[in-house]
Amino acid sequence: MSSPDKIIVIYGGVGAERDVSLRSGTSISNALQNSYCVEPLRLDSTQIPKSIDPKRVIVFPALHGSFGEDGTLQKAMEDLGIIYCGSDSIASGLCMDKYGTKQVAHELGIKTPKGIYFSGQKIPPADDFISELGQSLVLKPNNMGSSIGLYFTNHRSELGVTLSQINEGDWIVEERIEGRELTVGILNGKAMGIVEVTSQTGVYDYSAKYTKGASDYIYPANLDAPISRRIKEAAEQLFSQCGCRDFARIDFILDGANPYLLEINSLPGLTETSLLPKSASCEGYDFNQLAVELVSSAMDRFSMRELGAIN
Repeated sequence: MSSPDKIIVIYGGVGAERDVSLRSGTSISNALQNSYCVEPLRLDSTQIPKSIDPKRVIVFPALHGSFGEDGTLQKAMEDLGIIYCGSDSIASGLCMDKYGTKQVAHELGIKTPKGIYFSGQKIPPADDFISELGQSLVLKPNNMGSSIGLYFTNHRSELGVTLSQINEGDWIVEERIEGRELTVGILNGKAMGIVEVTSQTGVYDYSAKYTKGASDYIYPANLDAPISRRIKEAAEQLFSQCGCRDFARIDFILDGANPYLLEINSLPGLTETSLLPKSASCEGYDFNQLAVELVSSAMDRFSMRELGAIN
């Protein structure tokens, strides 16, 4: 079966998560270069470079957030006939939509924090949120990642100030569940090791994620076997029901014996110290081996397409 001439790693992008994408793109490019011919391609606009030949290459989109992770880039590549790694445009759009993924979880019987969806152009009074969800709340954009725009509030005045700073976009306010932060990587539909995250501040926000030494990680997480099995089964169900493919990372918070879905990351961070590689290491993968696995299904899709064209 035929193989592509090279893998083009698209990274950078124009969204708020560009800095994270630059790190991911550099790391995954370096790892893949041990096994393949790789071209890192920094994207500084929303235009797919015309130099990408769909008949000769596959693309690894190491982009996070808007444009790269919300299905927009994926749809553009599909329209051009480009084979790429990761979930397709429909699944990517759904996973980026936190409210939408909450609805999928509810259909599967998987718990999520109670929440209210609202538009930044029509914000309900703070008292409406508090009466429904309580005093301790989490505010986050409906379609951003890397904990960008994440706020925690503990009383009415703090909530009011935070809401006054919002004037656009779609948002979710959720009850804050105090528990253990857990995440699990999915590779080709199978859950890998569960990682527990502990932040020194008690809040796993953007700073805690990307400041060296600000968080600690336990992998595999120290969980009773039935709870571990329940989380992995829930992650696999969500991955399948949302139509994901190749890989993803799914975040939960564990309250006692009850896991609650937080979000699905269809294009998670991919530096050597990111959470997906930590999850994969529990299954014996080093970063270079994981990189090869991340592109394996796209390689198969490329070969099957070429075989179909020949036949």
